Amino acid sequence: MLINNRNLYIETHGPETGHPVIFLHHGLGSTQSWRGQLEFFASAGFRVIAYDRWGYGQSDSRPNLNVPGFEDDLADLETLLSTLGSPLTTLIGHSDGGTIALYYAAHHPEQVAALITIAAHIYLEPKMEPSVLEIKHAFEHDLRFRKGMRRTHGEKFESTFYNWYDGWFQSPVLKWDMRPLLKQIECPVLVIQGEADEHATSQHAIDIADSIPNAQLWLAPGVRHMLPQEIVEVFNQKALEFISVKRQVNQGT
Repeated sequence: MLINNRNLYIETHGPETGHPVIFLHHGLGSTQSWRGQLEFFASAGFRVIAYDRWGYGQSDSRPNLNVPGFEDDLADLETLLSTLGSPLTTLIGHSDGGTIALYYAAHHPEQVAALITIAAHIYLEPKMEPSVLEIKHAFEHDLRFRKGMRRTHGEKFESTFYNWYDGWFQSPVLKWDMRPLLKQIECPVLVIQGEADEHATSQHAIDIADSIPNAQLWLAPGVRHMLPQEIVEVFNQKALEFISVKRQVNQGT
Protein backbone atom coordinates (compact mmCIF):
# COMPACT_ATOMS: atom_id res chain seq x y z
CA MET A 1 0.00 0.00 0.00
CA LEU A 2 1.24 3.48 -0.86
CA ILE A 3 1.51 5.47 2.39
CA ASN A 4 3.03 8.96 2.28
CA ASN A 5 4.68 8.25 -1.08
CA ARG A 6 6.33 5.02 0.06
CA ASN A 7 5.23 1.45 -0.38
CA LEU A 8 4.56 -0.34 2.89
CA TYR A 9 3.87 -4.04 3.16
CA ILE A 10 0.65 -4.52 5.14
CA GLU A 11 -1.12 -7.67 6.30
CA THR A 12 -4.73 -7.79 7.48
CA HIS A 13 -6.41 -10.72 9.21
CA GLY A 14 -9.82 -11.32 10.72
CA PRO A 15 -13.24 -9.81 9.99
CA GLU A 16 -13.39 -6.32 8.47
CA THR A 17 -16.07 -5.40 10.99
CA GLY A 18 -13.93 -6.39 13.97
CA HIS A 19 -12.30 -3.89 16.31
CA PRO A 20 -8.94 -2.95 14.72
CA VAL A 21 -5.74 -3.98 16.48
CA ILE A 22 -2.47 -2.73 14.99
CA PHE A 23 0.80 -4.51 15.74
CA LEU A 24 4.02 -2.44 15.62
CA HIS A 25 7.23 -4.49 15.36
CA HIS A 26 10.54 -4.04 17.17
CA GLY A 27 13.64 -2.19 15.97
CA LEU A 28 15.02 -4.93 13.72
CA GLY A 29 11.75 -6.79 13.14
CA SER A 30 8.91 -7.00 10.65
CA THR A 31 5.42 -8.45 10.37
CA GLN A 32 7.07 -11.85 10.77
CA SER A 33 7.81 -10.95 14.38
CA TRP A 34 4.08 -11.25 15.13
CA ARG A 35 3.49 -14.64 13.51
CA GLY A 36 2.53 -16.06 16.91
CA GLN A 37 -0.14 -13.39 17.43
CA LEU A 38 -1.86 -12.44 14.15
CA GLU A 39 -4.09 -15.45 13.60
CA PHE A 40 -4.77 -15.78 17.32
CA PHE A 41 -6.26 -12.31 17.59
CA ALA A 42 -8.00 -12.62 14.22
CA SER A 43 -9.72 -15.82 15.41
CA ALA A 44 -10.90 -13.88 18.48
CA GLY A 45 -12.84 -11.56 16.17
CA PHE A 46 -10.47 -8.63 15.86
CA ARG A 47 -9.46 -6.91 12.64
CA VAL A 48 -5.72 -7.44 12.85
CA ILE A 49 -3.30 -5.19 10.98
CA ALA A 50 0.46 -5.62 10.93
CA TYR A 51 2.89 -3.89 8.63
CA ASP A 52 6.57 -3.58 7.84
CA ARG A 53 7.50 -0.05 8.85
CA TRP A 54 9.32 2.07 6.29
CA GLY A 55 12.77 0.60 5.75
CA TYR A 56 11.87 -2.85 7.08
CA GLY A 57 10.85 -6.23 5.68
CA GLN A 58 9.09 -5.93 2.33
CA SER A 59 8.51 -2.18 2.58
CA ASP A 60 10.58 0.41 0.69
CA SER A 61 14.08 1.24 1.88
CA ARG A 62 14.69 4.52 3.70
CA PRO A 63 17.71 6.82 4.05
CA ASN A 64 17.69 6.99 7.84
CA LEU A 65 15.67 6.30 10.98
CA ASN A 66 14.66 9.51 12.78
CA VAL A 67 15.26 8.44 16.37
CA PRO A 68 14.17 9.18 19.04
CA GLY A 69 11.13 11.08 17.74
CA PHE A 70 10.07 8.54 15.05
CA GLU A 71 8.34 11.37 13.18
CA ASP A 72 8.14 9.51 9.85
CA ASP A 73 6.83 6.35 11.47
CA LEU A 74 4.19 8.33 13.35
CA ALA A 75 3.11 10.03 10.12
CA ASP A 76 2.77 6.63 8.43
CA LEU A 77 0.73 5.27 11.33
CA GLU A 78 -1.56 8.30 11.26
CA THR A 79 -2.14 7.92 7.52
CA LEU A 80 -2.81 4.21 7.88
CA LEU A 81 -5.32 4.79 10.69
CA SER A 82 -7.12 7.38 8.60
CA THR A 83 -7.79 4.72 5.97
CA LEU A 84 -9.44 2.34 8.44
CA GLY A 85 -12.51 4.47 9.03
CA SER A 86 -12.58 3.49 12.70
CA PRO A 87 -12.59 6.19 15.40
CA LEU A 88 -10.86 3.93 17.93
CA THR A 89 -7.99 1.51 17.47
CA THR A 90 -5.96 -0.67 19.81
CA LEU A 91 -2.17 -0.51 19.47
CA ILE A 92 0.26 -3.28 20.46
CA GLY A 93 3.92 -2.36 20.14
CA HIS A 94 7.18 -4.12 20.92
CA SER A 95 10.43 -2.26 21.74
CA ASP A 96 10.73 0.57 19.14
CA GLY A 97 7.16 -0.27 18.14
CA GLY A 98 6.09 0.21 21.73
CA THR A 99 7.75 3.61 21.84
CA ILE A 100 5.97 4.62 18.63
CA ALA A 101 2.67 3.46 20.13
CA LEU A 102 3.29 5.56 23.26
CA TYR A 103 4.02 8.63 21.16
CA TYR A 104 0.89 8.10 19.09
CA ALA A 105 -1.39 7.57 22.08
CA ALA A 106 -0.01 10.73 23.69
CA HIS A 107 -0.44 12.86 20.57
CA HIS A 108 -3.81 11.38 19.52
CA PRO A 109 -5.57 10.25 22.71
CA GLU A 110 -8.97 10.40 21.02
CA GLN A 111 -7.99 7.71 18.50
CA VAL A 112 -6.57 4.98 20.75
CA ALA A 113 -8.96 2.65 22.57
CA ALA A 114 -6.28 0.67 24.41
CA LEU A 115 -2.53 0.27 24.33
CA ILE A 116 -0.15 -2.59 25.12
CA THR A 117 3.60 -2.00 25.13
CA ILE A 118 6.24 -4.70 25.41
CA ALA A 119 9.80 -3.66 26.30
CA ALA A 120 9.22 -0.10 25.12
CA HIS A 121 11.84 2.53 25.91
CA ILE A 122 11.30 6.15 26.92
CA TYR A 123 14.87 7.19 27.79
CA LEU A 124 18.35 5.69 27.63
CA GLU A 125 19.75 3.85 30.61
CA PRO A 126 23.32 2.56 31.10
CA LYS A 127 22.37 -1.03 30.32
CA MET A 128 21.33 -0.17 26.78
CA GLU A 129 24.66 0.91 25.26
CA PRO A 130 26.61 -2.34 25.82
CA SER A 131 23.64 -4.45 24.73
CA VAL A 132 23.31 -2.53 21.45
CA LEU A 133 27.06 -2.84 20.87
CA GLU A 134 26.71 -6.60 21.34
CA ILE A 135 24.01 -6.66 18.66
CA LYS A 136 26.30 -4.71 16.32
CA HIS A 137 29.10 -7.22 16.93
CA ALA A 138 26.72 -10.09 16.21
CA PHE A 139 25.53 -8.44 13.00
CA GLU A 140 29.08 -7.96 11.76
CA HIS A 141 30.50 -11.34 12.82
CA ASP A 142 27.67 -13.86 13.26
CA LEU A 143 26.81 -15.39 9.88
CA ARG A 144 23.57 -16.88 11.20
CA PHE A 145 22.40 -13.48 12.45
CA ARG A 146 23.25 -11.85 9.12
CA LYS A 147 21.36 -14.53 7.21
CA GLY A 148 18.34 -13.96 9.43
CA MET A 149 18.45 -10.22 8.75
CA ARG A 150 18.74 -10.83 5.00
CA ARG A 151 15.85 -13.29 5.12
CA THR A 152 13.67 -10.73 6.91
CA HIS A 153 14.68 -7.51 5.12
CA GLY A 154 16.02 -8.65 1.76
CA GLU A 155 18.90 -6.87 0.02
CA LYS A 156 18.44 -3.77 2.18
CA PHE A 157 19.27 -5.70 5.37
CA GLU A 158 22.51 -3.78 5.96
CA SER A 159 20.89 -0.36 5.63
CA THR A 160 18.06 -1.54 7.88
CA PHE A 161 20.52 -2.50 10.58
CA TYR A 162 22.73 0.58 10.39
CA ASN A 163 19.75 2.95 10.25
CA TRP A 164 18.68 1.45 13.57
CA TYR A 165 22.16 1.37 15.10
CA ASP A 166 23.20 4.85 13.93
CA GLY A 167 19.85 6.28 15.00
CA TRP A 168 20.26 5.18 18.59
CA PHE A 169 23.94 6.17 18.77
CA GLN A 170 23.56 9.90 18.21
CA SER A 171 24.08 12.54 20.87
CA PRO A 172 20.51 13.98 21.01
CA VAL A 173 19.26 10.61 22.24
CA LEU A 174 21.32 10.95 25.42
CA LYS A 175 19.05 13.76 26.67
CA TRP A 176 15.82 12.13 25.51
CA ASP A 177 13.12 11.46 28.11
CA MET A 178 9.47 10.79 27.22
CA ARG A 179 8.12 10.70 30.76
CA PRO A 180 6.58 14.20 30.76
CA LEU A 181 4.69 13.38 27.56
CA LEU A 182 3.14 10.15 28.81
CA LYS A 183 0.68 11.87 31.15
CA GLN A 184 -1.27 12.89 28.03
CA ILE A 185 -2.27 9.27 27.36
CA GLU A 186 -5.92 8.72 28.26
CA CYS A 187 -6.64 5.14 27.17
CA PRO A 188 -6.15 1.97 29.25
CA VAL A 189 -2.52 0.85 29.06
CA LEU A 190 -0.80 -2.44 29.87
CA VAL A 191 2.98 -2.10 30.22
CA ILE A 192 4.86 -5.39 29.80
CA GLN A 193 8.51 -6.31 30.17
CA GLY A 194 10.50 -9.43 30.89
CA GLU A 195 12.42 -9.24 34.15
CA ALA A 196 15.43 -10.76 32.38
CA ASP A 197 15.32 -8.24 29.50
CA GLU A 198 18.89 -7.87 28.29
CA HIS A 199 18.38 -4.29 27.04
CA ALA A 200 16.65 -2.59 29.97
CA THR A 201 16.01 -2.96 33.68
CA SER A 202 12.59 -3.58 35.18
CA GLN A 203 12.71 -0.02 36.51
CA HIS A 204 12.30 1.19 32.95
CA ALA A 205 8.90 -0.49 32.66
CA ILE A 206 7.98 0.70 36.14
CA ASP A 207 8.75 4.28 35.09
CA ILE A 208 6.56 3.93 32.00
CA ALA A 209 3.62 2.65 34.03
CA ASP A 210 4.11 5.29 36.73
CA SER A 211 4.06 8.05 34.11
CA ILE A 212 0.70 7.02 32.60
CA PRO A 213 -2.51 7.55 34.56
CA ASN A 214 -3.93 4.21 35.78
CA ALA A 215 -1.58 2.07 33.68
CA GLN A 216 -1.20 -1.61 34.54
CA LEU A 217 2.21 -3.29 34.79
CA TRP A 218 3.23 -6.88 34.14
CA LEU A 219 6.84 -7.91 34.76
CA ALA A 220 7.32 -11.46 33.50
CA PRO A 221 9.83 -13.49 35.57
CA GLY A 222 12.71 -15.06 33.66
CA VAL A 223 11.66 -13.63 30.28
CA ARG A 224 13.99 -11.66 28.03
CA HIS A 225 13.48 -8.91 25.44
CA MET A 226 11.65 -10.97 22.82
CA LEU A 227 8.74 -11.70 25.14
CA PRO A 228 5.99 -12.16 22.49
CA GLN A 229 8.09 -14.91 20.91
CA GLU A 230 9.39 -16.45 24.14
CA ILE A 231 6.04 -16.96 25.90
CA VAL A 232 3.58 -16.82 23.01
CA GLU A 233 0.56 -18.43 24.66
CA VAL A 234 0.91 -16.61 27.98
CA PHE A 235 1.36 -13.26 26.25
CA ASN A 236 -1.56 -13.84 23.87
CA GLN A 237 -3.96 -14.76 26.64
CA LYS A 238 -2.97 -11.86 28.87
CA ALA A 239 -3.15 -9.35 26.02
CA LEU A 240 -6.50 -10.70 24.82
CA GLU A 241 -7.97 -10.52 28.30
CA PHE A 242 -6.78 -6.94 28.75
CA ILE A 243 -8.17 -5.76 25.41
CA SER A 244 -11.48 -7.58 25.83
CA VAL A 245 -12.11 -6.31 29.37
CA LYS A 246 -11.19 -2.71 28.50
CA ARG A 247 -13.42 -2.71 25.43
CA GLN A 248 -16.36 -4.00 27.48
CA VAL A 249 -15.79 -1.25 30.05
CA ASN A 250 -15.53 1.42 27.35
CA GLN A 251 -18.74 0.18 25.73
CA GLY A 252 -20.55 0.09 29.07
CA THR A 253 -21.29 -3.65 28.88
